[in-house]
Amino acid sequence: MWEILKGELETDMSVKTRSMLEGLVREGSFKWLLGKRSSFHEEFEEMEKSPSAKKNWIQELSPVANIVVRRCSKILGISSCELRETFNEEASESLKHQSRYARNLLEYCCFKALALSTQVLGHLADKKFRRLTFDMMIAWETPAASSQSLLNLDEDTSVGVEAFSRIAPAVPIIANVIICGNLFEVLTRSTGDRLQFSVYDKYLSGLERSIKKMKSQSDSSLLASFRSSRGEKILEVDGTVTTQPVLEHVGMSTWPGRLILTDHALYFEALRLVSYEKPRRHDLSEDLKQVVKAELTGPLGSRLFDKAVSYKSISLVEPAVFEFPELKGHSRRDYWLAIIMEILHVHKFLNTYKIKGVERDEALSKAVLGILRVQAIREIFSVDSIRWESLLMFNFCDQLPGGDLILETLANMSAVRESDRSNSPRAINGMYSISSLAMVSSLFGTSSNDPDEARLVVGEVAVGEMTFLEKALSESKDNYKRVVLAQETVDGVKKVEGIDTNIAVMKELLRPVTKAGNWLLSLAYWDDPVKSLTFCFFSTFIIYRGWMGYTIASLLFLSAIFVVLTRCFSQGGPVDEVKVIAPPPMNTMEQLLAVQNAISQFEELIQDGNIGLLKFRALLLSLFPQASEKFAVALLFTALILAFVPSKYIVLVIFLETFTRYSPPRRASTERWTRRLREWWFSIPAAPVILEREKEEKKRK
Repeated sequence: MWEILKGELETDMSVKTRSMLEGLVREGSFKWLLGKRSSFHEEFEEMEKSPSAKKNWIQELSPVANIVVRRCSKILGISSCELRETFNEEASESLKHQSRYARNLLEYCCFKALALSTQVLGHLADKKFRRLTFDMMIAWETPAASSQSLLNLDEDTSVGVEAFSRIAPAVPIIANVIICGNLFEVLTRSTGDRLQFSVYDKYLSGLERSIKKMKSQSDSSLLASFRSSRGEKILEVDGTVTTQPVLEHVGMSTWPGRLILTDHALYFEALRLVSYEKPRRHDLSEDLKQVVKAELTGPLGSRLFDKAVSYKSISLVEPAVFEFPELKGHSRRDYWLAIIMEILHVHKFLNTYKIKGVERDEALSKAVLGILRVQAIREIFSVDSIRWESLLMFNFCDQLPGGDLILETLANMSAVRESDRSNSPRAINGMYSISSLAMVSSLFGTSSNDPDEARLVVGEVAVGEMTFLEKALSESKDNYKRVVLAQETVDGVKKVEGIDTNIAVMKELLRPVTKAGNWLLSLAYWDDPVKSLTFCFFSTFIIYRGWMGYTIASLLFLSAIFVVLTRCFSQGGPVDEVKVIAPPPMNTMEQLLAVQNAISQFEELIQDGNIGLLKFRALLLSLFPQASEKFAVALLFTALILAFVPSKYIVLVIFLETFTRYSPPRRASTERWTRRLREWWFSIPAAPVILEREKEEKKRK
């Protein structure tokens, strides 16, 4: 009896334990034991239980894409099927092709949902919005029904650069089409070229903090009287913390102060005891021939520390120099130089293409958003190895090969899209992402005089196709890759050190030219009379017949054929290396003596050039009448020949006189006339030279 009772108790306990464990699994308490499940699994299970969700299931899309489209439909307040019908009505036939249909439909739904979501103030702080944008990238990589199974996804799922480059620019604060690839490289430098949600979420958190900081600065009373006329936004302020001062160098003096950058100008307020002086304004919006560059500074006007930025314009007597002291490196200076140059370049772009109105505000918005992204990256990542200019759109275009073509395309995009709007006013908002101007208005809660002006400009990404801007960027990046590969070879050549070694390399490279020159000299000196006579005869005939142009054209044509044949036969083969016999190594004393000898020879060459110029000056000014008379007669005789003799005969005579100068019949007379000419030249005195030293007062100035 006791054994039967004991068995029943054990059975009841096992049933209760199993029920409790199953409940815990359903609640998710043991997810760490079962593996990391993504949010897609839970939502997919919810859709399976919902009859309406099954009706709105789109057969062409993968489970992940269906879930993302379902979220978009909830944001837009319509069903997934209605979204698909709207896409079928608005999209062109090429966008609805079977091979591209799933991805294009997904992009369409994402762009429409993001355009509406970003109008909500503070959307970046919403964790659901962050997760949605990242899940859109995941779905973009697997849009079709035949794509990756939902079971292969977990919380650590990452995305590649193509998905990031399509979805992230749809929210202009997150990324920009032009710098999207560079931003992705920065975000994935520690994750193997795949972006994880943890890094992405951290980046968006940094963006949110940067936006709040910039908004509070712009809403403050700082520079209110200066900013009110143009509605300038304060983008960055530095020098307010005693441990990170900003120093302005004026002549031999240095003043600490506060440096402020707006979207139109750079301001500096010098600190005097307990208050700031009236700010000095350095304009960045007008064309004042501004030059902003890195600068060296130091005590008493010395150039020791590479931590400063100089601003030069035609409105300043001397450049304004701002130093950013720090113990190690010059990252603060590099950051400030980059953002100042970005504002300068965007206004240069506006002035070059004479952009006004809404398009002007759109371009300024792109620059502002770029600086916000840089501030977020600077806050969350190590700043030592990041090139800030590669993350700023207008800065990057200034350095990118073909960057001017990208900016020209950007300037023309507004007119092209306005034409698209007039042809299909209904489809334009769904087929393009949100504009930067609308994004800035949403982030900062600002509005324009025209309530519809933000809608006049559309974003940089279009559903299912490359925009003109993306095509120009793709071509420019291809050129940039070639430039990078070429620069690597140049850097390899620069590793060759030493004057003697570089001279040896140059001699080896110029060997074909040297051989050709020696061959021509041997002909000119008639070392082999038969060859020289043959060359002279054919050259005279070509000059007399007026075939010089055809001869040069034939040489160029043969050179082009040689290049083409070389390319065809050596395509895919190894690059021929230039082999140079290295000269014997020299010790330090020998190198110093070689440098001293080279300097002495260069000095003698300069002296001979000065002597020739002084003698020529003496002849022109008739300082020595006897030599000047002969010189004048020679000039008059030359002028008459050039005036009345056809140029063909002049060239022929010059060639014959030069080439036959050392022929056997003329060698003796040539040597005699050369000696007379040299004696006449040596008899001409040089014009006197008086050296005056600068006065001490001028030197101090």
